[in-house]
Amino acid sequence: MRRLVSPSLRDVNPDKFNEDIVVPRSKVPDVIRRIEQIQNRYDIPIVNFGHAGDGNIHVNIMIDKSVAGQEEKAHEAIKEVFQAALDLGGTMSGEHGVGLSKQPFIPMELSADQVAAMRAIKHALDPKNILNPGKMF
Repeated sequence: MRRLVSPSLRDVNPDKFNEDIVVPRSKVPDVIRRIEQIQNRYDIPIVNFGHAGDGNIHVNIMIDKSVAGQEEKAHEAIKEVFQAALDLGGTMSGEHGVGLSKQPFIPMELSADQVAAMRAIKHALDPKNILNPGKMF
């Protein structure tokens, strides 16, 4: 059934932003309520599914890019979804990793010192920057 959920979302709206967040299992109901508030505030459908047993929620913000303003609403909603996860003791990324799309949001979760430490590790292991150049650092 899980494999059928994602393709069926095209019936909701033609375009989607698929994010994954993680919260402590005890906070799953709270984050779902917060996402429902975000959905109502921006008046765009948000479909959630995933691995609730480990707190990993796939958040699908469903829009129609041909409708003026919807993509902008989606980007604001994404930021609020990430903040909700962080507020509840979770993280803005689960099994999908950070990647390029979440790069602008890293300061929401990590301090400048934490990022500097990661950069130092990256440089120590990859001084010529040949592994995933330009991805994060």
